[in-house]
Amino acid sequence: MLAETICSAVSAAGLGIAAVTAYRKRFLTATRIAAYSLVPVGLVLTGVVEWVAGIAFKPSVWLGFGVLGLSWLLFMTTRAIERRSGTTRAERKAARAAGRNEAVAPAASAPSLGAGGTAGPAAASAKPTPQPKKKQEAAAPGDDFSDIEAILKKHGI
Repeated sequence: MLAETICSAVSAAGLGIAAVTAYRKRFLTATRIAAYSLVPVGLVLTGVVEWVAGIAFKPSVWLGFGVLGLSWLLFMTTRAIERRSGTTRAERKAARAAGRNEAVAPAASAPSLGAGGTAGPAAASAKPTPQPKKKQEAAAPGDDFSDIEAILKKHGI
C-alpha cells in the first residue's frame, strides 16, 4: 500500500514538472518527462510493484539469493584453482587436440586418414613446396650476418 502511494506521488510530481516544461515551450523534453513519470503508475497497475514487495520481504527469497551467491563463489574458486595449476589454456587446448588426432601415425608427416582426392602424384609434388620456403627464410638471416661479419672484419674487429 505504501509503495503504491509513493509511486503515485512520484508520477504526479513528474507530470507537474512536465507541465511546467511544456509551458516553457520545450515540448520534446516535456513529453519525455511525462513518459518517465507514467512508468511508476504503470508498474503499480500491472502488479509488478506488489510482486517485488512480496519478494523483498520473504526470507526464503533471501535464502535463495544466498545459495546463488555461494554457487557463484564455488564456481569462481574452482576457476582460480584451475588457472593456478600451472597449465596454460594453450597447453590444455593442445592436449585436447592431440587426443583428437589419433589417426596420425607418430612418424608420419601427414594424417593417414585425409581427403580422398589428394592422394597420388599431385600430393607428392605439393609436399616439397613448403620446405624450400623454410630454407629460404632460414638463409635470409644468415645473409644478414655475413654482411655484418664483413663490416666487422673490414674495421678489424
